[in-house]
Amino acid sequence: MRKLLAALAVSLLLPSAAAAGGFATVGLDSPPDGSGTWRVELTILQHGRTPLDGLDPKVIVKRGSVRRVFAAEPAGPTGVYRAEVVFPAPGIWRYVVDDGFSSTHTFPPVRVGNVKDEIAPVEAASTGGGPDIPLALAAAAAAGLAAGLAGRAIRRARPPST
Repeated sequence: MRKLLAALAVSLLLPSAAAAGGFATVGLDSPPDGSGTWRVELTILQHGRTPLDGLDPKVIVKRGSVRRVFAAEPAGPTGVYRAEVVFPAPGIWRYVVDDGFSSTHTFPPVRVGNVKDEIAPVEAASTGGGPDIPLALAAAAAAGLAAGLAGRAIRRARPPST
């Protein structure tokens, strides 16, 4: 029974520890300006602090069924990458950055060109699909507490040694 509870505790902790692992943040030197071409520099930092080198980040633009992917190349300083994005047509475009490390980061839609017949959807900015660190830490703490309580219950339920 003790081994089963120990295995359960470990299995609860592993996903939390994995989610709390490596993540990256992406900073843009400028948002799209609404013209058809956008030259952007991405700064990719592990844990929001350490510049990451050797990645293959991409800027992905989407509108309806149209999807275009633009590779970003190293731009000099470690952690900085440059992409040349060409929006295929005027309209409201959504864009995301695949950081090439851990996740995809979503940004608010952009209006490209002189578009009068479309209404831009109202959306909040998103930080992307990175792990939720506070949630992972809370889950790890809850799993640790559950394992401790289970161990205590087992000790109390055990007949005294003579």
